[in-house]
Amino acid sequence: MSGKNAVAALHGMSDEAWQRHANPWSVWTRFAAIPAFELAVWSRQWLGWWCLAALAAVIAWLWLNVRVFPPVQPTGWTARGIYGEQLHVDGRLPAEHKTILNVLIATGLTGFALILWGLTALRIWPLALGTTMVVMGQLWRIDRYGLLFQQHLHTQAAQPTA
Repeated sequence: MSGKNAVAALHGMSDEAWQRHANPWSVWTRFAAIPAFELAVWSRQWLGWWCLAALAAVIAWLWLNVRVFPPVQPTGWTARGIYGEQLHVDGRLPAEHKTILNVLIATGLTGFALILWGLTALRIWPLALGTTMVVMGQLWRIDRYGLLFQQHLHTQAAQPTA
């Protein structure tokens, strides 16, 4: 089992869970959790240890997120992207997608490091830059994964049925 498959298994990512994960409401509310997480951490200045309650609420929402929205088929942009991500996790990533996805993952990790710096030092510019890098990297990854899923569908359609 690959590292990606192990992480997906740890999170209970069955086929139905992936279909729920692909729901546009699930995708966009996960994006909304980014500034909520940042605000929860930043609020330690005002709330002290009570900021952990806000942080726990964000973490609980992220755990619930994949469970509260109904499963969807890959008809929309976000759903196709998440279905493509599932192909990547399952080890079905063609070579032509690897380089750009590695660049996008590196962009996201760099953005996350900037977010950590901004939240640790309570500096707004690394936080804003890091958040922008993470969000833009994620959006581009979803788009790329959507292309991967479309390519997968075309390849399946071109194969003769037995």
